[in-house]
Amino acid sequence: MDRYNLAWTLAFFLPVFSAVVLATGPLTDLENIAGKLVFYQMEGNATFVRDTGELASDVPTETMFELFDPQKNFSTAKFTYTWDLGNGKVIQGTEPVVRYLYSESGNYTLQLKLGVNMAKYTPPITGVYSMDVQVLDAIKSIELKGPSDYKVSQNTSLAFHVDGSPPMWVCWRFLTNCVPDVSGGCTLTMLYENTLRLNHTFTSAGVHCLDISVRNDISKLQTSFSLYVRSSYNTHLFFMLSCAAILVATFSFIIVIACRPRHSSRTQIATSSNAMFLKDQDSEGQSKILLKFSGVGREEREPLISQHGTQYSS
Repeated sequence: MDRYNLAWTLAFFLPVFSAVVLATGPLTDLENIAGKLVFYQMEGNATFVRDTGELASDVPTETMFELFDPQKNFSTAKFTYTWDLGNGKVIQGTEPVVRYLYSESGNYTLQLKLGVNMAKYTPPITGVYSMDVQVLDAIKSIELKGPSDYKVSQNTSLAFHVDGSPPMWVCWRFLTNCVPDVSGGCTLTMLYENTLRLNHTFTSAGVHCLDISVRNDISKLQTSFSLYVRSSYNTHLFFMLSCAAILVATFSFIIVIACRPRHSSRTQIATSSNAMFLKDQDSEGQSKILLKFSGVGREEREPLISQHGTQYSS
């Protein structure tokens, strides 16, 4: 009778023991729970996957733990999640998703402590996952510091403030008269600070456009500036002075040629002098022409012909 009861007892408990062995056997291979952390950020209607650990500040963030369980060993298990965001906040829950945001840029270490309860009387399995996170400020604006009008043929310095976390890649180009460039080329610059300085010399007056595209690891922003370029006053003044100097030299030459005094020949006597021609005969009977200058003033008169010799009176 005892042997009969023992046989029935073994026949009853053997399937139960086999089931426990089958259930607990794979647990020796589940000490490290396979999975990964995936980061999502939502901005407007767009969702961005941040799988490199670089996040944007002040943007709603969602981190999900994706379990790798192709054999469905954890299909009936219960999970607990403890999220340490690295900024002093700890969030606990039973869902594999946590929602939060980082308000300031910087470097953080996000840590997840995972607990798995397979059965009621089995000890829980735990796993710890951590990931270094770099939080960057998204590029929000590009602001021109200084005036928006410039001069032709002058070395112009333009300064721009970029609101975003460096390092940043900047692609810029000037468009004369804002005519689109079909080639699409630009000058690429690496920016390690928030101030961009450009030196440029405008060769023509008018309205010019400056296209700037800035991006970092988490964002991108493109904008355009209209710059008014006017003619240089110094250039016009130099041109006017040069023309005036040429005109003055030309007129001076003409005046000198036109007003140059004409010299009389030696045989001519100025008509304004008080001179008289006198005819005289010497003792030999030869006639001589005598030139007599008079000291008479303008208001005095003197006979044109003066006769020397005997004067007759009636």
